[in-house]
Amino acid sequence: MYSINEVAAICEVTAHTLRFYDKEGLMPFVGRNEAGNRTFSEGDLLMVKVICCLKNTGMPIKEIKRYIDLVIEGDSTRETRRGMMIAHRKEVLRQMEELKKSLNIIDLKVAMYETHNMDLLREI
Repeated sequence: MYSINEVAAICEVTAHTLRFYDKEGLMPFVGRNEAGNRTFSEGDLLMVKVICCLKNTGMPIKEIKRYIDLVIEGDSTRETRRGMMIAHRKEVLRQMEELKKSLNIIDLKVAMYETHNMDLLREI
């Protein structure tokens, strides 16, 4: 079993973030010990990693909650969850392409500053 601080360190988020996710209904699967502290199983840790991944890639909290609720519903929702992941994957790929374009512009600007070549500005 993991504590909230251990899960936070593993997932590279703060305990505050995990408490927020719990408050938003993203972690109904997490149990509590006799003292009322959250306790995370190995399976819970995997789900938290998925939640963090989805959040880090821009999925709104509302959609993550919908996904978690479908996971809890079970196998009958497998195709719906698969569709959600396919759609989100497409969105992440779109974002990556936009980031690549932005990185190219940044690289040109860096080259301009390093070479003092103002002609590179015309390429942007």
